[in-house]
Amino acid sequence: MNTEISGIIFMYVAMVLLAIPLGSYIGKVFEGQRTWLDVIFNPLDKLFFKLGGIKPEKEMNWKQHLFALLTINVVWFIFSMIVLMTMGSLPLNPDGNPSMSADLAFNTTISFISNTNLQHYSGESGVSYLGQLILMLFQFISAGVGIAACAVVFNAMKERTTEKLGNFYNYFIKSCTRILLPLSIVVAVILLFNGTPMTFKGKDKFISLQGDTVNVSRGPAAAMVAIKQLGTNGGGFFGANSAHPLENPNYFTNIVENVCIVLIPIALVFALGFILKRKKLAWVIFGVMTIGFLSFVVPSVYYEMKGNTSIAKLGIAQNNGSMEGKETRFGAAASAYWGITTTVTSNGSVNAAHDSFTPLTGMFAMLGMMVNSFYGGVGVGFLNFYIYMIIAVFISGLMVGRTPEFLGKKIEAKEMKIATIIALLHTFLILSFTALSSHLYAHDPKTYASWLNNPGNHGFSEMLYEYTSSSANNGSGFEGLGDGVPFWNITCGIVMILARYLPIIGPLAIAGILAKKKFVPESAGTLKTDTVTFGIMIFAVIMIVAALSFFPALALGPIAEFFSQK
Repeated sequence: MNTEISGIIFMYVAMVLLAIPLGSYIGKVFEGQRTWLDVIFNPLDKLFFKLGGIKPEKEMNWKQHLFALLTINVVWFIFSMIVLMTMGSLPLNPDGNPSMSADLAFNTTISFISNTNLQHYSGESGVSYLGQLILMLFQFISAGVGIAACAVVFNAMKERTTEKLGNFYNYFIKSCTRILLPLSIVVAVILLFNGTPMTFKGKDKFISLQGDTVNVSRGPAAAMVAIKQLGTNGGGFFGANSAHPLENPNYFTNIVENVCIVLIPIALVFALGFILKRKKLAWVIFGVMTIGFLSFVVPSVYYEMKGNTSIAKLGIAQNNGSMEGKETRFGAAASAYWGITTTVTSNGSVNAAHDSFTPLTGMFAMLGMMVNSFYGGVGVGFLNFYIYMIIAVFISGLMVGRTPEFLGKKIEAKEMKIATIIALLHTFLILSFTALSSHLYAHDPKTYASWLNNPGNHGFSEMLYEYTSSSANNGSGFEGLGDGVPFWNITCGIVMILARYLPIIGPLAIAGILAKKKFVPESAGTLKTDTVTFGIMIFAVIMIVAALSFFPALALGPIAEFFSQK
């Protein structure tokens, strides 16, 4: 047990120690300062700028940033739909995998361009190598878009009055070439040397100890696994994702992949401190996120190491904890830790079956996605947190009888309306679509029998988890759900679109509006946003607005299941 806990502590400490210098580096990239990678990547950036006709020095306002962001995604959406629906007859398909149906291609395309990577198909049998490469490209694009949007907000938060907030294409390309690409190369090489395949050959064969001929899928997996973790994408090359021995061969690769999940989201918080020259504010934000993260990790690890009471009733010893649906090479504790790191971010990769988690661990995994701002996805995690900061500033101002101000800019009705809509959107999407699916199943269980392998409280949790994962752009699932049908493909696709782009549009609009306002220097009566007191206020707002909104639904699902096992 002590060894398992030590492994978790090591992973978290390593993650933070790597994130601090990485944050400083990202800050320099966003600020256009010199870095040691300029010699390598300056020519590459210039090539992209030339091919795209981009003038990186031409600055944009927030509306122009949004137009560029949405245009990029529309173009790649069309391209992906064409490839996925025709890949059965395209090259790089040695295993003869078929093309996707229109509804599945729609779901998969939306899933990958929105950084969700929800997979209603099995990776090695559902997509050709060409399809995998296209989806891997989208993992760079979606992560780069999120980081670029975050960079725009960082620029807008500076202490000045302006409409010009840098160039979106400049931020986007540099996010891919200067941050995601070099880190992905390093991680891919590590995985490659530890046994993850990187080949364009088809399935290999071997004779098992029983004498059976076994066909083993392989392919260009190492490269895709690297960006799936670093970009909080989560889309697995293989159906079993990071529980697959070729995608995550051993405990060392498990450490590397787990560290990568939260590395860039944490680094972006420190990049904020570098850019704004407010390191104390960055540490306050990091502290709030970390307290929330630990409040989910600690009980989850405890319950998984304690074992499953339903299994205990069968008289089965659980000396290693609740090991149903987990890999023995990782253990209960590391699986629970991964389960929370992947759900507090928009990563969604798994090294264990989340459907087999004990009820309260499953609840904490859902809460991580419901809050969606304790570290969060690359770029968009901070954008979600930014919304809660705006709300906290406004409430704090009302409590002390002063006009709310944030970093020298007055928070007024327009900004609050946008922030409130975005904060409530997540709750609305999850609960309304879960209610729809529950209504359909409850009123016609024979027609929709294939949806649920586990009716009752756990079946409700499976549907709640699916829409929570879609709305949080996470992509993991309680895979007892039969989700590979048109209803789930289309409804989850709709949720993913709305939950991806509106929460980006909202913070960019608020940041752009505030940037245009007159800067008000700090005075004795100015609300300090880099204090522990304000950090507590943000945490309280997140808990009230986000977590408590979902309590009735959680009470019907994992909480009811927990008490039913007593």
